Amino acid sequence: MSRSPGTPRLLRRLNDRTALELLLEDGPLTRAELGERTGLSKVTAGQLLARLEERGLVRVAGERAMGRGPHAALYAVNPSSAYVAGLEVLPDSLTVGVADITGQIVVEVTVNPADGDPVKAVHSAVQRACASARVSLSQLRAFVIGTRGVVDPGSGDVRFSCDLPAWHVGVLASLRQTLGVPVIIENDVNLVALAEHRYGAAVGHDDFVVIWAGVGQGLGVMLGGRLHRGITGTAGEIGWLPVPGEPLPADVSQPTSGSFQRLVGHPALSGLATAHGVLGSTVPDQVRNGCDGYLDEVAARLAVGAAAVTVVLDPGLIVLSGDIGRAGGERLAAKVEEAVARVCPTRPEVVTTGVAGNPVLRGALVAALEQARDQVFSDTV
Repeated sequence: MSRSPGTPRLLRRLNDRTALELLLEDGPLTRAELGERTGLSKVTAGQLLARLEERGLVRVAGERAMGRGPHAALYAVNPSSAYVAGLEVLPDSLTVGVADITGQIVVEVTVNPADGDPVKAVHSAVQRACASARVSLSQLRAFVIGTRGVVDPGSGDVRFSCDLPAWHVGVLASLRQTLGVPVIIENDVNLVALAEHRYGAAVGHDDFVVIWAGVGQGLGVMLGGRLHRGITGTAGEIGWLPVPGEPLPADVSQPTSGSFQRLVGHPALSGLATAHGVLGSTVPDQVRNGCDGYLDEVAARLAVGAAAVTVVLDPGLIVLSGDIGRAGGERLAAKVEEAVARVCPTRPEVVTTGVAGNPVLRGALVAALEQARDQVFSDTV
């Protein structure tokens, strides 16, 4: 097969992609502004915009006064040119978000998965979300699902999840066939890392980790701007980290048996709260209301996992998320940073999450948008 890297068709496609990304980041822009930023002549920029407008990818979004002359049209990416969906799966709920190609979330719905069949439950939830957004299922260009557990990086199937036994091998293929949309399943904490990188505390950082502290413990690793999943997809299963003084798991099918999970799980932190006389109806409430003595002990326990990650990966930045990380806020983050510095040769910065709303859903939409834009923006000619 012959290759023609310099053909006009390919150059137009590359110019179109550059222009669309600029309009997403900095738009709306006039034809002259777009030409200046891309290095294209006004004539070429005008032809490009006309081509993208004809394809429904850009639209006129207003005007800008240009001195005494006529106003110049402002162009922006057409939000309705494509849509994506993201979903967070929990044992007792499904949360679906639909966003347009610009990343604006148009609807978010949460439903109870009454049907034990995950394919039927997801299909029903997506149909409900699309109906609320007045978007047809055929307009979705990508769909990313965030789940607890291990996702096989080769097949894309959920390989191991104690909380979601129905999400077995074969569910992904059935979802793709039923929805008629490119579907990807991803570990939930990996998606949180994507959300932190795009919108949260890790903006501008290509090397960082997210420690998810909650009912279960998880780790999202971003190295060189890319997620690190491991050969089998189990990178980040920090709940199994061996901890001195805590028993090693006798049965790895039971997630609560992991050493680090025993150390920082809800039962352990609730016991600490009782010992310190900290009040609260839930563990996050206790962390939020906790005295310095209680938070010092919580931080020291979290620092065991954070220190292990630091001496192996040296990420520079650690983001605390999950219900414990959110409840503790910057107060807990500062205490974890101090505790890690006492036992590590380096002192990573430890901060609390900066993602508003549902971080798993936000990350799912980030991943879906990347996939959809690769499709839509690369097929303009």
